[in-house]
Amino acid sequence: MATRTDAPTRREQILKEAARLFAERGFHGVGVDEIGAAVGISGPGLYRHFAGKDAMLAELLVGISGQLLTGAKRRLAEADGGGAEQVLDSLIEGHIDFALDDRPLITLHDRELDRLRDTDRKMVRQLQRQYVELWVGVVREVYPGLGEPAARSAVHSVFGLLNSTPHLGRAGSLPGRGATAELLHRMARGAFAAAES
Repeated sequence: MATRTDAPTRREQILKEAARLFAERGFHGVGVDEIGAAVGISGPGLYRHFAGKDAMLAELLVGISGQLLTGAKRRLAEADGGGAEQVLDSLIEGHIDFALDDRPLITLHDRELDRLRDTDRKMVRQLQRQYVELWVGVVREVYPGLGEPAARSAVHSVFGLLNSTPHLGRAGSLPGRGATAELLHRMARGAFAAAES
C-alpha cells in the first residue's frame, strides 16, 4: 500500500474506527454514536460523511479489495523488467503489509461480507477474482510446473496463511513487525514451492 504522510481525512478516520469497532464487536454490536465518539463527533454527525453503517461497511470492504488490486497492478508495472521472481516477492510484501496493518479489515471481511448489498458483495468478489488472477499469472511464471488450477489453489492457500494474522494474537504480542513479515514471506514462498513439487 502507498504510504501517506499527510493526516487522514475525517472520512478516513471514521472508516478506520468503524473497521476497528465492527471487527471487535460485530457490525450489529456497534452504533453510530459509538463510531462518532471514537472520532470526536456526534453519531448523527456521521451522516454528513456516510448514509449509514451499511455505507461504511460497503466502503470498507469494496475499498480494500480495490486497493489490493490497484496496489498489485502498480507493483507489476513497477517491476520494470525485474522478472517474475521480483514481482512475486513484491506482491507477497504488499499483501503482508495489508495483513499486518489492516487486521480489522480481514476480520470484518470474514464476518460481515454477507451483510453487504448484493451489488456491493458482487463488486468485492469481482475485484478479488481479478486480484487472484493477477497473482496466478505471476506464480505460474515463477513456478512453471504448476498448472492453472494448482496455481490458483496455491494462491488461495497463501492468502489464507497471510490473512490469518488476526488470529496470531494482539499486534503488540507478535515478534517485531520485520521478523513477522519475513517469516510470513518465507512461508508464502515455501507454500508455492511445495505446490510445484
